[in-house]
Amino acid sequence: MITFIRVTNLLVTFSLFVSFLLFVQCSSPSQSEIPLTPAVSKTLVQPRDTIARNEPDTVTTVTTSLTKADAATMLARKQVPILCYHQLRNWRASDSKSAKTYIVEEENFREQIKMLADSGYQTILPDQLHDYLVYGRPLPEKPIMLTFDDTNLDHFTVAAPELEKYGFRGVFFIMTVSLGRPNYMQKTQVKALSDAGHIIGSHTWDHQNVKKYTPQDWVTQIGKPVKQLEQITGKPVLYFAYPFGLWNEQAVQGIKQRNFKAAFQLATARDATEPLYTIRRIIASGYDSPKELHASIERSF
Repeated sequence: MITFIRVTNLLVTFSLFVSFLLFVQCSSPSQSEIPLTPAVSKTLVQPRDTIARNEPDTVTTVTTSLTKADAATMLARKQVPILCYHQLRNWRASDSKSAKTYIVEEENFREQIKMLADSGYQTILPDQLHDYLVYGRPLPEKPIMLTFDDTNLDHFTVAAPELEKYGFRGVFFIMTVSLGRPNYMQKTQVKALSDAGHIIGSHTWDHQNVKKYTPQDWVTQIGKPVKQLEQITGKPVLYFAYPFGLWNEQAVQGIKQRNFKAAFQLATARDATEPLYTIRRIIASGYDSPKELHASIERSF
């Protein structure tokens, strides 16, 4: 009798176990029902410059993708305003009329940067621009990029403190032949800019036209300067600005082959097949008042 009860209990237990397995199997999705490459939905918080803007962060829900956009898609995206500054100093009697285009007087520069902050612009950096163009990732409502060419000392003494006042960050394209010379930045100052969150990019060794490079020029003008800047900052140098804003197909391919993520020209039209390596900038002119600069931004982008 005891044996019969034990067997009966075992049969009941086994029956319950089988029923449980069948329930789990029926409740679980089959392998074919599980998507192999699901879209990743993320809630991204758009950072704001808390010094310049007191509004709450804007939350934007987007679906991100690792699929790279083609050239046509990049060209169709709205262009981000990018300003190019050179010298930041007061005009001298010896400055020519054309030279003054590239020389923004100090007080005018401060007023221009204040105008950008008051107008609600928020600075972005090249990685953000790259990911926007390539992957469609979101940017602040009014993005702008501030770039500074040629290693001038006033980029460190005038520009950097003014940007810091508004929580802005910039991109400094360094011409390495100038490092340590009078009126140009020292290596330690370039390192300090990098450490403060600004981006250091390459602007060649001594500003030669990329369209005319020989094989040796690619080493002298690009290879060695990039290594030097990486040694100074301890970070990879991934962005390039063409001297004089000049480029051609050969120059674009040469820059692309040297592992730059993007390259910046001036105001001419972008290349139809390589928009990422012909990103447009406009000169922030020494003749422009803040109001005129704002109109130029609106008109050009």
